[in-house]
Order: sequence, then structure tokens, then C-alpha cells
Amino acid sequence: MGLLRDEFLKSIWHAFTALDVDQSGKVSKSQLKVLSHNLCTVMKVPHDPVALEEHFKDDDEGPVSNQGYMPYLNRFILDKVRDNFDILEFNNVCWTLCFKKNINMSHLLISNDDAFKVWCIFNFLSEDRYPLVIITEEIEYFLRKLMEAMGGIWNQERFDDYKLMLNRKQQCLSAWELIELVGMGHFSKGMNRQTLSMGISEVFQELILDVLRQGYMMKKGHKRKNWTERWFVLGPNSMSYYVSEDLTDKKGDILLDRNCCVESLPDKEGKKCLFIVKCSDKSFEISASDKKRKQEWIQAIQTCIQLLRLGLPSPHREARLRRRELRQKQQAEQGELEERMRLLQIANENKHRQLESMTKKLEEAVATATLEEQRRKQTQTDLQDRYRTDLEREKMVRQQMEEQVAQKSSELEQYLQRVRELEDMYHRLEDALEDERQARQDEETMRKLQTRLLEEESAKRAELEQIHLQQQRAISQTQAEKQELESDRLAKEMALQAAMLQLESLERERHGALEQYEEVRMKLEQAANKTKSWKDMVAKHEGLVRLIQPGDKGPQRMTNWGPAAFTDTELDLRKKSWQERKNHNQSAQ
Repeated sequence: MGLLRDEFLKSIWHAFTALDVDQSGKVSKSQLKVLSHNLCTVMKVPHDPVALEEHFKDDDEGPVSNQGYMPYLNRFILDKVRDNFDILEFNNVCWTLCFKKNINMSHLLISNDDAFKVWCIFNFLSEDRYPLVIITEEIEYFLRKLMEAMGGIWNQERFDDYKLMLNRKQQCLSAWELIELVGMGHFSKGMNRQTLSMGISEVFQELILDVLRQGYMMKKGHKRKNWTERWFVLGPNSMSYYVSEDLTDKKGDILLDRNCCVESLPDKEGKKCLFIVKCSDKSFEISASDKKRKQEWIQAIQTCIQLLRLGLPSPHREARLRRRELRQKQQAEQGELEERMRLLQIANENKHRQLESMTKKLEEAVATATLEEQRRKQTQTDLQDRYRTDLEREKMVRQQMEEQVAQKSSELEQYLQRVRELEDMYHRLEDALEDERQARQDEETMRKLQTRLLEEESAKRAELEQIHLQQQRAISQTQAEKQELESDRLAKEMALQAAMLQLESLERERHGALEQYEEVRMKLEQAANKTKSWKDMVAKHEGLVRLIQPGDKGPQRMTNWGPAAFTDTELDLRKKSWQERKNHNQSAQ
């Protein structure tokens, strides 16, 4: 009765809403008395007017809300309902109370009886929430059933246009909008009124009256054993037969239960396409018009018996539950997908913000490097002025200057090696443009290398300042040797100018590396737009693209500007290699 109670409440909701003239959600007690009396009469429940007065004793004059009437309705009417009343009569009473106030039948192609049947179908297919509405999926299901019953062809394109128009508004219909949609014949063009009425009746019998199958067949009598044509109507738990299809003269019922069975019989007594329905008290022999209808009837009866054995509702109610469960599942999946898309979008925005932040930091580093370069030039100018007055210290620091120049040469070689590694990395990036994920990792690596180059350049500038300071101290200490070291000073200035030229060359190379980095970044953005599936490209280029692995995590030298570009071990190896090359060159000379 749980499912039936929900359907009863839908019909009663229509009647209550019709009594709510000012749409305030409340109905006067006198109107509720009439409604309750009609419901008790049609549902064959004893009416207790005293209980209604007792239930609303604190609200004698004012209107009563739907929430206040619901406990009384459940306790004194619906809880007492049994299966001994006519559900169609109950629906007809609720329909009579509400239809005149909600729809004008004069311009519709259907009769009042057809509109009532569409209203019942709406209550069956509508969602279990108030106010009652029917969603587009159930509208399509009903209209497909209607077109099939009328023998028409379903026009999916027309319904899609209507669905698009409906989605722009409220994406659902009320009962009266559904009746108007069917009555206007929007989806039944080319059909006459009689065909439309017959189609509505067939769908009504199938969905509301649970008529699984109906048609004429021959039945053998139990007493006189004669064969008579009857109109059979198969329901979930019975198979009724009538004199004709107008259902006015009912001749009997074949009650189905879990112990019944249906079997095919061979042809006999001049009758073909025979089958028998065996019940606990008697059996019924029936003859169909052809083999196809015989098999369809046998299968339909077997389906009813199987549902009774499993304790399941009628196929249409079961299908309705499955459709609702499927919609709920799809909505849950859609919500989960939207949440995942939202999280992905947030992650993407965070990545963009991080990239913008890193770009901004890089620009700030470039600006800082430019400022340091200006300071270095100013310092160089000051040092040149001091050279003219403090040349005496030049002799004391000559050896230190040679060592520092050698160190600068080694650092220059290291920088050139870095440049070659950077060029090699550019080539690998160009080969791996199709792999978007790997390309982004390479871009991150190149950004780190660029930062390291800036740090090394800053370190070199600081070392040059240190050299200048040492030169200043050396010049201030040796005033006596000023004249004889004039020639040495000029040589040192030339060496210093050569070192400045090398630094300017390094600056140009750094700017060239920045331009190459921007070109590679643009190529990476173009590659990201053209990439279809990074997984396929990784599989395609597997073994061809070698990832740039992170370096050794051993201890690093620390400078005033942060971690050095080389560890102590790497620096010792490079010094040893440079010394060997120097010795080799000297021996060759």
C-alpha cells in the first residue's frame, strides 16, 4: 500500500489545491469536511466528523493548512483504506473537484474522459515531490507510448525541438500543461480525434489499469464444453474475460497466483493454437487466433505468474522505479563529474597563478641583475679613478689576480658548458613537443637552470667586486712602486677590459638564452593546443625521449646568493681538469 498511498496523495493534492482559491496553502475547515466526507465515501472508510472537529479544535474559524490536514488524512482515512474500493471512482472524484478550475476543454481535441485519463497518467508518471510535475524523460516515455498505441511514427526531431524549448523555461510540465499538450495535437498531427482517444485509452489501460494484454480469443466452457469467443483482459493477478471489448458484460475471472502455470496444447477438436491455464481449483483451455498471438499470451501470463512468485509489482511500476533510480544515478554521476571538473579547474587556475608568480619572480630577478650591472659599472669607474693614485698595491696582489683570472677562465668554461647543455636541452625539447606533460617538466627544468645562471652571474659580479676591492687595498699599500708598475697597470687594465668584454659576452649569451627560452615556451603552448592525447604520445615516444633527471642531492657550497651551481666534489674535479689542461699546454709550448 506504500506505493498506492503515494498515488492517492497525488490525487488528493490536486483536490486540495483546487480548494485553495487564493493560493495561500490553506483551506477552510468547512471545505475540508466536504472533501473528507467524499474521500471516506468513495474509499469505503467510515467517516468520523467528530475526529475532524477534535483534530482542528483550536482553529474553529480560520483556514487550515495542508500540513495540518495531512496528519488527519493519514490517521483517519488512508490508514483505514483497504482494497475493496474502486480506484477509478476515487480518481474521478478528485478530478471533478479540480479540473474545471484549471483547464478549459473547449479548444482541445480530446474529450473530458480522455483528459481525465491523461490526468491519471500524469499522477502515475510524475515525481514524488510537490508541487507535482512531470519531467522531460517521462513526457517522452508517455508520448512514445501514445504514438505506438495510435500506430503512428515517433518524430524524435520534433520532440527534441520541443524539449529544447521546454528546457529554456522550467524543464517540466504540470498536469494541466500535459493535458493541453496532448489535447492540442502537437505530436499527433494527421490523427483524427477517434484515433487519439483510442490511443489515450490504450495507454491508460496499460499504465493505470495494469492491463498487460487484451484481445479476443476462444474459451472452452466447463459445463457444456462449447467454444465461445471472449474478450480477455490480462492484469497483474487475474485474467478477466468479457462478452465484448466494451467491458460491460463480465463473464468471469481467472485468478492467478504463484501456483498457477500455463502450457501449450496440441491442436484438437478442430481448434488450433491452444494453450491451457492451470489454477489450483480449475483449468481453462483457450484458443488464440494464430501462433504468434498464442506465444505472446503464454509469455505474458508466465510473466505475471513469475512476478507473483517473486512478490514484485507490475512491470510498468517496476519500470518506473528503474527509470527513477537510473535518473538518480545519472544525477549523482553528473554531480560528481561537475565536482571533479570544478576541482580540475581550480587546480588549473592554481597552476596558472604559480606560473605567473614564477614569471614575475624571473622578471624581478632580471631587473635586479640589471641594477647590479649598473652598480658594477659605477664601481668599475670608481676603481679606475683609484688605480691612478693607488698603483703601489698592484705588485702585492699580482699573483692573486693571476689566480683569479685563471678561476674566471675556469668559470667561463663552465658557463660555456652550461650553454651547450642548455642548447642540447633545447633540441630535446623540440623533439618532445608532442608530449605535453614531458614538455612542461622540461620547461620547469629550464626555468630552474635559468635561475641558476642568474645566480652564477651574480656570484661572478660579486667576485669581480671583491677583486676590485683587493686591487684597491693593494694599490693603497704600495705607493713607492707606482712609477715602475705603470706599465704593469696598463697590462692589468687591458686584462680587466678583456674580462669586461667576456662579461658582456656572457650577458649577451644570457639574453640570447632568455630569447630562446621564450621561443621554446611559445612552442610549448602551441604544442599543448595541438596535443590530442598525452597518454598516446607518451606511449609513441617511449624510449625516444629521455627525461632530464634531477642532479645529485649531495651537499652544496653556499654563497651569499644561495646554493652554488656545483658541489665541492664537482668543483675539485673541474679544478683538477683545468690544471691538467694548463700543464699540458705549457709542456706543449
